[in-house]
Amino acid sequence: MGRETLWLAVGFAGQLVFTGRFALQWLYSEYKKRSVIPVGFWYLSMVGSALLLAYAIYREDPVFILGQSFGFIVYLRNLQLIARVKKNHPEEERG
Repeated sequence: MGRETLWLAVGFAGQLVFTGRFALQWLYSEYKKRSVIPVGFWYLSMVGSALLLAYAIYREDPVFILGQSFGFIVYLRNLQLIARVKKNHPEEERG
């Protein structure tokens, strides 16, 4: 497998994971019968964003790099907020 093929695989894997978060959110919301964003959505967002960011850096695409960098920070912050609520209020239901 050549370098280009490897980076294309990273890019496609990132896009697949990133897109999978929408399927997860939709199916979980259908299961709960209300709109819910499960914690897994944020983990998939981080993994997909990290893979896409690596691909963007390899491609030296400043627009893509900026967009994925900002998104990664947002996803990480959401996970921190969820962890804080879980620690302080373990009885609360989370999506």
